[in-house]
Amino acid sequence: MRTSLCDTLGVEYPVCGFTPSEHVAAAISRAGGLGVLGCVRFNDAAELDAVLGWMDENTGGKPYGVDIVMPSKIPEEGSSMDLTKLIPDSHRSFVDKTLVELGVPPLPDETGEREGVLGWLHSVARSHVEVALKHPIRLIANALGSPPVDVIEQAHGRGVPVAALAGKAEHAVRHVDNGVDFVVAQGYEAGGHTGEIASMVLVPEIVDAVGERAPVLAAGGIGSGRQAAAALALGASGVWMGSFWLATEEYLQTMTGSVAMQRALVEASSSDTVRTRIYTGKPARLLKTRWTEAWAAPDAPEPLPMPLQNLLVSHAHNRIHAAADPSVVSMPVGQIVGRMDRVRPVADVLGDLVREYGETVARLNGA
Repeated sequence: MRTSLCDTLGVEYPVCGFTPSEHVAAAISRAGGLGVLGCVRFNDAAELDAVLGWMDENTGGKPYGVDIVMPSKIPEEGSSMDLTKLIPDSHRSFVDKTLVELGVPPLPDETGEREGVLGWLHSVARSHVEVALKHPIRLIANALGSPPVDVIEQAHGRGVPVAALAGKAEHAVRHVDNGVDFVVAQGYEAGGHTGEIASMVLVPEIVDAVGERAPVLAAGGIGSGRQAAAALALGASGVWMGSFWLATEEYLQTMTGSVAMQRALVEASSSDTVRTRIYTGKPARLLKTRWTEAWAAPDAPEPLPMPLQNLLVSHAHNRIHAAADPSVVSMPVGQIVGRMDRVRPVADVLGDLVREYGETVARLNGA
């Protein structure tokens, strides 16, 4: 299981693993893939700097990357206090009422609470880039498409390639025209922010559009060696996996991980997700729970634009996380959740994927 991407990124396998957990990202890198740490949860550049310092010391000298969220259109800027003034009282009332109806208790007094994520803001994302480039990263990926050209040039000046997610072939062409080095073709099945075209259709379309100019990574619905082999057969140079790492032992070491969340994931089927704007303000695929169903009710308000929606629901997410109730979990996850039937170490997940990939290729070769 080796492509030209392995030499470019310095990895053993062409598997990029996106995760908000530094523990998972480091384990992916140690196991031979490229762990890609999601930076959006860091409001404070100093906190990100400390975590990347930890990554430097815990990847065994193996390469890793970072993922930023830099919208192509600059959203409203300001402090969290300034932005919260833009949230309608009717939306606040709906969230408070819904938490009561779902039986989600208030946070215990001793529980610390993080403010709404400001990593969606353009200025904060830029600070993430500046901090990341002080560390020996091997890739910067942007979850919301092509970052500004000056950011790409800044990364290239440090010898760091840039990747951008694309949900349409026309988006991929625009990314490469802007100087992006890799395109992540993210299909409809993927968790988190995602478009409307399925991976089986999208990957070859993007490969045909930009494959001679930039390597393409396939994302969305990948959690096995068979699916990785299919992605490479469609012309991809590697795979980009996010959801599958949520059901790993290392994820529990992260503040966003919980036993209740993992229980909800391993009990879910591939039909137990929903694409909605209630998480960030942009379409994102989440685990279907009583929380998402409440937002789909006739009396529910329309989600607010990014980043106001995240600020609106951040307190609710903290309460839901502390409640440890699988039926109300709020978690981005793709349709591959149906294959996440147990919690395992990262090394086992990647090892099984590589083994099954080899078996699949052998079977196709008639062995």
